[in-house]
Amino acid sequence: MIVTTTPSIEGRQITRYLGIVTGEAILGANVFRDLFAGITDIIGGRSGSYEASLGEARETALRELRERAEALGATAVVGVDLDYEVINNMLMVSASGTAVKVS
Repeated sequence: MIVTTTPSIEGRQITRYLGIVTGEAILGANVFRDLFAGITDIIGGRSGSYEASLGEARETALRELRERAEALGATAVVGVDLDYEVINNMLMVSASGTAVKVS
């Protein structure tokens, strides 16, 4: 399945719009990861544990988006938007787009 942030797919024609699909992932923050991330922030550098969590949440949200699009019979999702929020020490990633059939 093609999943793209663009409104169209080069070389393909959208033959049917099936509706908006979404996927969400909320991950709780780990106390030890927060401690080590704080140390990393103090001494400089990147926080690998947060980067890994962010990647995991993004992949989960996109996987849910694809699954919901497939359930509608879609062959692609266009106009995908990813949003990131922190809510009460939890990381939320949401993905939304339009499920379509392409030829």
